[in-house]
Amino acid sequence: MKDLLESRKEIDEIDDSIIRLFEKRMEVCKNVAEYKLRTGKPVLDRQRELDKIATLKTKASDDFYAHGVEELFEQIMAMSRKMQYKLLNEEGVNNDIGFDIVDKLPTEDATVVYQGIPGAYSQQAATEYFGDKVNYVNVTTFREAMKYVRDGKADYAVLPFENSSAGIVTDVYDLLVEFQNYIVDTFDVKIEHCLCGIPGATIDDIKDVYSHPQAFMQSNAFIEEHGWGKVNLANTAISARYISEQSDKSRGCIASANAAKIYGLDILHKGINFNATNTTKFIIISRNKIARRNADLICISFEMPHESGTLYQMLSHIIYNDLNMTRIESRPVPEKKWEYRFYVEFEGKSTQAGAINALSGINAEALNMKILGNY
Repeated sequence: MKDLLESRKEIDEIDDSIIRLFEKRMEVCKNVAEYKLRTGKPVLDRQRELDKIATLKTKASDDFYAHGVEELFEQIMAMSRKMQYKLLNEEGVNNDIGFDIVDKLPTEDATVVYQGIPGAYSQQAATEYFGDKVNYVNVTTFREAMKYVRDGKADYAVLPFENSSAGIVTDVYDLLVEFQNYIVDTFDVKIEHCLCGIPGATIDDIKDVYSHPQAFMQSNAFIEEHGWGKVNLANTAISARYISEQSDKSRGCIASANAAKIYGLDILHKGINFNATNTTKFIIISRNKIARRNADLICISFEMPHESGTLYQMLSHIIYNDLNMTRIESRPVPEKKWEYRFYVEFEGKSTQAGAINALSGINAEALNMKILGNY
């Protein structure tokens, strides 16, 4: 039996040889990149890679090594593609992803649309972000808000994106793919849900509570403790208005203190959401492909073929370019059973070489990649 140190020394020598051969292979790949630059051929030739790996596997001595050869050369080929994307971008191919850089969002004479009615958290987010020097318009649905921006009826939309307790707002995620609008900024609003009733009502009077499903999710423990019935309405402010109009002491609602004030309701209990740090992240949407100069997050969506390791391959472009992923979500792809669209957010700027390289690689290898914003 060989001594352990002797075996380790032999492994070190083999590793040194592997490194030299790897670098030699990558130098040859540079020639391939130059050829593709001249001829306009795409970096990824998936069939060529599959054929090559199938041939290499036949040279292994058994099935275990054949599987190892497949994994090894998948990685080597992925590294080769990443280097080729980088070289092509350095030569000016795909190195502009089309964002106009601005020092700040233009808001002079701007119109801002939000979903809901006065008193909604979306209105609170809009007014806290834009102030009182813009025009506001409210609509019934998220889709209407996106249409207003797309059609030029509004310059910006303010939409809820994610709640720290209840998770993502799935409808908004889907609309980001459907519409050619862009995220240009985000804004956090601390959520403090209140149980509200008509003047003179007490907690003991309440039998049914009205609100938005997200508000119920965030206040579920408090509602279940009292055994009240739950009735879903379009949003918290609409619930407050409805309770005000009904003038029925047995009906309460979950809404903000601002909504209670607007619709003349009494606050029966403050802070009924179970998470005291409950916060909703809102996104600012524009039809213009702009990015603030200090924007440092990029969000994309993409789909993938049903093949082993494809998600890893997509995310590896982010890792390879030293970018930090901050979010990943998935949503079912309509009309495609058990297929999913991924939403990925990572740190980066639209002018940053590493971000451009990562986007080039994902765009070439994924299906239907879309840049949702740089914010």
